[in-house]
Amino acid sequence: MNSADVLVNAFIPAVLTAVAWWLPSLTRPTLPFGVRSPDARADAPAIAEQRRQYRRQVAASGAVLVTIGVLVSSVFRFDMPGVIPLLTVAACLAAYSRARVAVMAVKRREDWYGGLRQGVVADTALHTDPERFPWIWAVPALLICIGTTVLGVLRYPSLPDRIPVHFTGSGSADRFAARSIGTAFFPVFAQAALTVLLLALTWLSFRARADLDPARPADSARRHRRFSVRTAISLLLLAGFANLSLLAGAWGMWHADQRVSPALILLPILAGLVVVIGIAVRTGQGGSRLRLPVQDGAVTEESTGIVRRDDDQYWRLLGSVYVNRADPALLVQKRFGIGWTVNFGNPRGVVLLLGLILTPVLIVPLLLH
Repeated sequence: MNSADVLVNAFIPAVLTAVAWWLPSLTRPTLPFGVRSPDARADAPAIAEQRRQYRRQVAASGAVLVTIGVLVSSVFRFDMPGVIPLLTVAACLAAYSRARVAVMAVKRREDWYGGLRQGVVADTALHTDPERFPWIWAVPALLICIGTTVLGVLRYPSLPDRIPVHFTGSGSADRFAARSIGTAFFPVFAQAALTVLLLALTWLSFRARADLDPARPADSARRHRRFSVRTAISLLLLAGFANLSLLAGAWGMWHADQRVSPALILLPILAGLVVVIGIAVRTGQGGSRLRLPVQDGAVTEESTGIVRRDDDQYWRLLGSVYVNRADPALLVQKRFGIGWTVNFGNPRGVVLLLGLILTPVLIVPLLLH
């Protein structure tokens, strides 16, 4: 049994299934499957039923695909790299789409926003007096990058004329390239690029527009502050775990006589994803799951009676793409799951996304040339 094949065809689909099953718990109660709903409808029977159906569908399809993955890897030994994980993602998206369509149909039929006062609120203090960015949590990623660089500099003179640049599922080298700064130090360059990228994205997301609740704006702003700090810390830790994975890959390149298990390379990044998901589960999107400490003698403020604006019209492609030309925000919180997405109605957002996509596409060939 090839451990790498089992990892790809069974373990990764199991992780994807577990994450998909948990996603409804990470989203605000007022955004079931990316559909905006008022607070009074957060516990609607139709939403609860769709969550149950979604989770049953995800669990059933995941179990089937993980079983197929185990059979493919250990019994039939078919060469199907990446197919089972892709099918898992497709099955989860199908379950999400079905639930989203069902919730939107109930929302229209029952006119959830009929007669309600809708509004938008902003807290200028989030810009004039923002939370301090947790730079200290970037230290592990930077130290690992520096350590890998030092190790590479010490190892480079003793490297052979041709070094391995690709490995089989068992950890054996099957592709080689001429030794050069670009090839030998490619993992270091990847670490540096990944660290800078995650630092930049974390810094931008730290200053992204807050999705505040006009019913309780002060409490919502306090939650957003704590959410921003915790999420930034989780992303900076993810950079450190990712750099550990790249260090393991670099070790395999620089020590061709020592076989490095693919599991050893993947485990750190998987551990980093567990940390990110764990923090996300505890905080919820925008801090919706956080309990606020008592302030001024009360845990929460009185409701203003205003609900968040029904902005479903700006969210397309299953509620994953935000397009609003009237919104100056560069990044906005996702409607489903965790994190942020680009405002495609803002030209700067499109430029940012293109830069993120094109930069590695242009740099990698130059380093390997």
